[in-house]
This record gives sequence, C-alpha cells and structure tokens, in this order.
Amino acid sequence: MAGEETTSPAASGRLPRLTHEELRRAQSRTLEEPRRRYGTAARILFTLLDAVYGKPRTLSKFKVLELVARVPYQAWEQIAFIAITHVHTRTGMARRIHERVAASRAQQDNEMFHLLVIEELIARAGLPQPQIKFFWLPQAVAFVYYQLSWLLFVVRPSWSYRLNADFEDHAEHEYMTMVAEHPEWESEPFGSEFDDDFGHFASLADVFRQIGHDERVHKLESEALMKEPRFR
Repeated sequence: MAGEETTSPAASGRLPRLTHEELRRAQSRTLEEPRRRYGTAARILFTLLDAVYGKPRTLSKFKVLELVARVPYQAWEQIAFIAITHVHTRTGMARRIHERVAASRAQQDNEMFHLLVIEELIARAGLPQPQIKFFWLPQAVAFVYYQLSWLLFVVRPSWSYRLNADFEDHAEHEYMTMVAEHPEWESEPFGSEFDDDFGHFASLADVFRQIGHDERVHKLESEALMKEPRFR
C-alpha cells in the first residue's frame, strides 16, 4: 500500500508521512492486530507506568513514554561507536556499523519530535506538570531503562531489540487507541512550530495517528534486527 511502506530510518533519514486516508487505514490495521507477547521487563515497565500515571491515556502519560522511548537508540549508538574504535581498520565493517548509528540517530530524532509536539500540546492546554512526577521520576526510569538496554545488547543484541519492539508495539497500540477514544480530535485543527520538522497535518487525530505509525516503523525495525547478527 503506497505511503504505508515501512521505510528504514537508516535508508531515508525520515519516516514516511502518510495521507489522511492512509493514516486511518494504519489505525484500523493496528487496532485489528493483537499486541506482541511482551517480555517480563516490558510488562514490569508498563505496570509501573500505569501505577504511577494511571491507566487512562493522557497527554502527560504519553510525554513520559516519549521521554523513555529514545533511550534504547542512545544506548545502541554508544555501543556502536565503541565497536567502531575496535574495528576501524576493517573499514567495510566500520561503515556497516556506522549505518546502524545513522539509523539509531534517525529514530532518536523522530522520538524527540514526538516529545516536543506533545510538550507543546500540554503547554497549550495548561496541564499541571509537577516536577517530581513528570521530570525527576521519568529521568530515573529512563536511566534504568538505558542501563538495561545497554546490558541486554552487550549480552545478546536480540534481547535488547526485543525489549524495544515490545515498547514500540505498546506505544503504537496506545496512540491508536487514544485517537479512537477522542472522536472530537477529527475536527480539531493542528498547527505547530515543529510542522516543518515533523509534518503538516489537518487534524489532531492525524498527528497522533502518524505518531502511532512511526512507533510501528520502529517496532518493525527492531523485529528485523532481532534476526540479524550483532554487526555484519
């Protein structure tokens, strides 16, 4: 289906922007598909987030998700640079590792714009953001998640990729479900100072559908990497 191809961030530098109709189809596809069978670490994380931030899907809760979402890509990028220092004389392998770095950076940037768009919406709505709950605690969770992602990759890369695939699958389904819960967003126009960076969308519903589709692309990327050796 044109526009819904899951282009690798490493190949494109930017994830595909879908049309309104493509976004609606992407949402339907996500809601019809079962969630992944999450591993223990992912289930613990999701349970913790529900316990602290509640089960309802809110902008503030998604802000926390996005603060954590970038962490695995940062861990993989750091490991890749360490690997390059050890294999730099083998230029072919060093280049292939750097391609992984480029992919991780593109995914980090995409997650960053998710965070900035949500932060902008929170500011416009004037939602309270207590520092302990929405800054310090997410930073602590992100720190632990970074260490876990790093350790799992060192021991067995597929474990780290699986954890990220679980996280991204959860985010994909949560975003698409949130849109279904807010039919009023279909007629709510969207404008942002990040339009030129993230994309131009006709409605708030389409913004969150696009974010959900982005998470799907990240998930599929991690699922593909689960099947590959550490570095080729």
